[in-house]
Amino acid sequence: MIKFTRRILDNGLKVIVHRDNSTPLAVVNLLYDVGSKDENEEKTGLVHLLEHLMFGGSLNIRSYDREVQKAGGENNAFTSNDITNYYIQLPAANLETGLWLESDRMLGMSFTQKGLEIQKSVVIEEYKQRYLNQPYGDTWLLLRPLAYKIHPYRWPVIGSDISHIEDVTLDEIRQFYHEHYCPSNAILSITGNIDEDICFELAGKWFGTIEKRKRTGRSLPDEPSQTEARKMEVKRNVPYHEIMTAFHMCGRDHPDYYTADLISDLLAGGKSSRLYRHLVMDRELFSDINAYITGDRDPGLFIIKGRLSEGVEMARGYDEILTGIHDFISQLPCKKELDKVKNKLEATRQYTHSDILYKATDLAYYELLGDAGMLNDEIDRYKSVSALQINELSGSIFDPVNSSTLLYYSNRKYNKTWTEAKDQ
Repeated sequence: MIKFTRRILDNGLKVIVHRDNSTPLAVVNLLYDVGSKDENEEKTGLVHLLEHLMFGGSLNIRSYDREVQKAGGENNAFTSNDITNYYIQLPAANLETGLWLESDRMLGMSFTQKGLEIQKSVVIEEYKQRYLNQPYGDTWLLLRPLAYKIHPYRWPVIGSDISHIEDVTLDEIRQFYHEHYCPSNAILSITGNIDEDICFELAGKWFGTIEKRKRTGRSLPDEPSQTEARKMEVKRNVPYHEIMTAFHMCGRDHPDYYTADLISDLLAGGKSSRLYRHLVMDRELFSDINAYITGDRDPGLFIIKGRLSEGVEMARGYDEILTGIHDFISQLPCKKELDKVKNKLEATRQYTHSDILYKATDLAYYELLGDAGMLNDEIDRYKSVSALQINELSGSIFDPVNSSTLLYYSNRKYNKTWTEAKDQ
């Protein structure tokens, strides 16, 4: 049980405090309810670029990182399709320094043309290294627009095209920042060896005077139900063929989310999972295979990803995955099999939440979902999932017309793709 106290400042900022006396440290975590889904399709990558710029100095603090280091802390941030999250971990005695630093970044950033150009270069280089020049790096650039046709999940967080980053102006960044980086669009979570009353007092001192602004409204289009299977074939200079199939599934706050998460573990979530045992260990058709869910707030994706072994044709690998899915639907998991993945998940969660950083980020995120207290109920929700629910949801998710498949050929090893063979 993670105990916490919640208050809302007059300007709309939600503050959550959890005391943990087992550590000399504290974490200041600030989550903004803005992700890449809030961008315009003609101007993607702004959220990630802004995250980089947030470390470049604010109105009263010229060097954010230097002040963190002086306080004996460390910091980082991450951006997703749904959120942007910043955190500082530092000695609990220096908690106020962390709150001062984050409040000043919310109060106002010191955006300059020189700083923008520097971070543009950094992000563009990251884009090239991670997505264009790395083997298999462009899979998500290809799969997202294949699976999504309307919803903004169809582009990756870093952006759909380098030109979007190159063309961002200083005014566009300022406007985006002003629209989304305000108290009413943020959740502040504080964990560690701290006193709750002092935390709320300091949160009010450093954040309470920031102007109350109306958060930007959000109206996202619903992705229509998929009515036919989609397939894309590409050839790249990679060592082995790879298959990546996406199935549409529910969003993060839907009751079926927990069932889908367990299905991913049962199907291909480790060496004891169905597909791994059958296709990797027993038959050696794949060198690796995995299944996972994206966990997006809006309806997300169930991913099955496998890398074929030397000499195995793409068509055979794809057929074997489909056969494995069919067998999974046909055979209910036994109690021992289901209990194993539930126990593993519970152990992982308990281990994770022994760390004040993970508790801080999760408390903020679950508050965004509706209630930070959901964090304490989640294991019970997993435990209540039955084998019958697993079977029923599997049949729904793995409907062939609900699939979008990327066939990623190694141009060193293929003879003909399916399309090339069919056309001859």
